[in-house]
Order: sequence, then structure tokens, then C-alpha cells
Amino acid sequence: MRNRLVVLVVAAVLTGLVVVGAVSGAPSRVPYRWKNCTIVQVRYPHGLGKRYAHDHTSGTPVTNFFRSTRLYNIAMSYNKRLDADKDGIACERH
Repeated sequence: MRNRLVVLVVAAVLTGLVVVGAVSGAPSRVPYRWKNCTIVQVRYPHGLGKRYAHDHTSGTPVTNFFRSTRLYNIAMSYNKRLDADKDGIACERH
């Protein structure tokens, strides 16, 4: 009986039927604070950006956003979509 169990376990491992740990494609939980720009703009009305960031726009650039490289990096670690234009300012409001 034990030999059959060992054979079954080895066969399952070799064919990839055994999943150990978490699946890498599983969605991670984004804290509510960084879920979307509507929520971020409640606390930071003109956006949140790196200390020396400049708005990349063809119109009037946003200059009055909250500047904090540490908070910007935390926000980006949870949700990179907050800075869609990748200019160093998350959720800037024009």
C-alpha cells in the first residue's frame, strides 16, 4: 500500500498535478487607500508625486500636488495604474 502511495505522489509531481504554495497569477489585495484615483484625491486633491516630479502635459502643468517620494513609492507598489502617464505624479487633477 505504501509503495502505491509513493508511486502516485511521484507521478503527480512529475506530471505537474500537485500545486504547492500560492499561484503567482493570483490577484493581490490592494489597500483601500490606493485602490483608485477617486479615493486618493480625497486625501490629496491635486495628486501625489515624487519630490522633484514635473507634470507631463501639453496644457497647464499641475504644480500644487502633494510631494512625497516615500508615499508615491508606497502607492506605486500597490497600484501602478495610479500614475498612468508615468510622470512621477499619481492621480494629478488638471
